[in-house]
Amino acid sequence: MSGVILWVYAGLMRLAAGSLRSWLRDRAEAGKEDMGRIGERRGRDLSLRPPGPVIWLHAASVGEVTSIFPVIDILRAQPGLRVLITTGTRTSARLVERHIRATNSVRIVEHRFVPLDVPLWVERFVDHWKPAAVGMVESELWPNLLAEIHRRKIPLLLINARLSDRSYRRWKYLRGVARRVLGNFSEIQAQSDEDAERLRRLGGRHVSSPGNLKFAAPLLPVDDGELARMRHRLGGRPVWLAASTHPGEEKIAVAVHRALLAEFPTLITIVVPRHPERGEAIAAEIVKREHDLVVTRRHLGEPPPGGGIWLGDTLGELGLFYRLAPVAFVGRSLAVGGGQNPIEPARLGVAVAIGPRTENFADAVAVLAQAGALRVVADQTALAEFVGDMLRHPEQAAAMGQDGKAATGRCAELPQLVASRLLSLAGLSV
Repeated sequence: MSGVILWVYAGLMRLAAGSLRSWLRDRAEAGKEDMGRIGERRGRDLSLRPPGPVIWLHAASVGEVTSIFPVIDILRAQPGLRVLITTGTRTSARLVERHIRATNSVRIVEHRFVPLDVPLWVERFVDHWKPAAVGMVESELWPNLLAEIHRRKIPLLLINARLSDRSYRRWKYLRGVARRVLGNFSEIQAQSDEDAERLRRLGGRHVSSPGNLKFAAPLLPVDDGELARMRHRLGGRPVWLAASTHPGEEKIAVAVHRALLAEFPTLITIVVPRHPERGEAIAAEIVKREHDLVVTRRHLGEPPPGGGIWLGDTLGELGLFYRLAPVAFVGRSLAVGGGQNPIEPARLGVAVAIGPRTENFADAVAVLAQAGALRVVADQTALAEFVGDMLRHPEQAAAMGQDGKAATGRCAELPQLVASRLLSLAGLSV
């Protein structure tokens, strides 16, 4: 039955190819795809394949891309090896291309957009690159892509794999399909023992749990000059950060700000929406509801106010904001669920709070909470209490930050382990 389901899926994707071309053009016109590189999403590549072996890594989100950089940096030191990294979004692509330039590895590491899961497009892509080994990061399980790699007997490693309990319960109803999809992987490296066990139950083979690669990711980047300027501008005022917020959480951040103003009249609340394009609407809503609050926007080049709300509605500057605030709330965890990455602020020594709805990062939250580096807050009131405590007792915030650095430093050797395994699967000396 599972084979029939996957066969039907492949057929549907073939039939959908025409519609997907139109969909890609519409996305490009909306700025969600790179108009000049749409061909890559259809597996077309007019470049010459570089000589020698290629190891292909795929990472979907910004967090996954960042986590794989240390592995790429180890691989690119291997003589004669080329590294191909694919992503699915323009934001991730910019991050990769910035890293390539920063590490002077233009002729060693190349970026492409991953082809959509249409059989012909996938075949074209693999035909062109002929990778010696492939590493998929976390949970990218595109059936046609995986099947094509497996059909060609290319070793395939699932890196930093995670499978939440909710996802596991859904996959149980398609256990046969899961077994066929996971069976394409030569090996699976899970983030935790719990993830590993769920993957084994669904048919994963050669599953290990060496740890969470995101604990070994490089620190979020920052412009040191800009950091110094903004610290001077803040002038020692009390500051806290609501990071990666989703709709509804900006309102919570403003309410927390209001609750603390009597005690901290010069308080600055930095709000960084997960999707910066929402900045204008967020600012308008705050001004409409809170007439006496000063709101400034980083996107417009406006500095933090003397007291009020500073909107960090820019791309790629979360590292700046985390370094400016000793206390942070990580969003998508109160008004909406799923969670965002709490590891990034913990690695920077920030005292972290997060809401209870964190299923996408449950293991990281558990590790940090157990280490005393993170507090789970049930609601707006609890968040206000946490922020107030940390601002009132900066030594406690600093201690939480040190606990976070210690807890996230335990996977330092993991990038080398992943890189060595990829080299071995590719038949290259380690």
